[in-house]
Amino acid sequence: MIDALLPVYARAPLAFERGKGVRLYTPEGEEYLDFGSGIAVNGLGHAHPALVAALHAQGEKLWHTSNLYRIPEGERLAARLVAATFADTVFFTNSGAEAIECAIKMARRYQYAKGRPERFRIITFEGAFHGRTLATIAAGGQPKYLEGFGPKVDGFDQVPFADHAALKAAIGPETAGILIEPLQGEGGVRPVPAQCLKGLRELCDENDLLLILDEVQCGMGRTGRLFAHEWSGVTPDIMAVAKAIGGGFPMGACLATENAASGMKPGTHGSTYGGNPLAMAVGNAVLDVIQTEQFLPRVRQAAARLQQKLGGLAAAYPHLIEEVRGEGLLLGLKLRPPNTEVVAKARDERLLLVGAGDNVVRILPPLIVSDAEIDEGIERLSRALAAFPAEAPAKVAS
Repeated sequence: MIDALLPVYARAPLAFERGKGVRLYTPEGEEYLDFGSGIAVNGLGHAHPALVAALHAQGEKLWHTSNLYRIPEGERLAARLVAATFADTVFFTNSGAEAIECAIKMARRYQYAKGRPERFRIITFEGAFHGRTLATIAAGGQPKYLEGFGPKVDGFDQVPFADHAALKAAIGPETAGILIEPLQGEGGVRPVPAQCLKGLRELCDENDLLLILDEVQCGMGRTGRLFAHEWSGVTPDIMAVAKAIGGGFPMGACLATENAASGMKPGTHGSTYGGNPLAMAVGNAVLDVIQTEQFLPRVRQAAARLQQKLGGLAAAYPHLIEEVRGEGLLLGLKLRPPNTEVVAKARDERLLLVGAGDNVVRILPPLIVSDAEIDEGIERLSRALAAFPAEAPAKVAS
């Protein structure tokens, strides 16, 4: 019974029994086109055969041993992530929030190990979303997530998005690092320009701060590169990833350079379930697929097609759509009517979308989406938009 669940979600009156590729099916057999991907989690769609096979094979052998012992599949996945990125070391978690927690602790511990324990504060940005723990809601700084939970966890200094002067002014003797999403998802699908990321890297280098990237949503191929920061040529010191890294299986990871992780010694951090054999088997299978030669080029092709089609919708419905935002297959429509209404009307057309801040609706199809499925999704979205009055509605507050 739904009444037995803690009422913290405003769930849609909809449940699914199974999924295949880009489609979900209700128990009654109704088919929906999933352009939300479980909030960017199902990067390879639903029931991908490689992931099903990996989970089934591992499930028949071993589920859990804990990190008291070696986990060979985890060692292999860590080595593969290191080989593919800036990182020298990896810590596996169960979620994105836990990956961010690890990153925060690592940045503080780095400064502590360097003899600067007073440097524990992290600079973050307005509109950010870094998770739902007490520390990560403090890092995100959004009042709607902080309200009612007592004093905000200390150690985070938030500055306006894209305000370089405010950022420089926020750096002080207690600053340990800077935490940013290269492409904000929850905050309204707002990309950080490459030049700004380069500026952050320079500031960190000049002040011996750690640059921490939150690629929980925008990583693992979502922008057409393995990680979004690769487009800028900038490398972080620490990076948190999750969501699509498990393709739907709960897992995350905190990646770091040897220098950034130098303060993390045995006993300074841990996780009972993190890096368990089931997660590691699926994570390796996800990487097997994403690292095939044609996968990321195909994501870029699909993204170009979807962006072009969304641009056409914006031109056709200027009274409803202000702007098309985003990169790769993490796209957003800045709307004039409330985004909740657009999500609901799209759902009536059996198209699943996800809301975001700044009155944006996110469009996050699985990375395996075909041209025909993109066109079908645009047709369903066009029907949803056509259901609104032709005259311009009152603009909602941002």
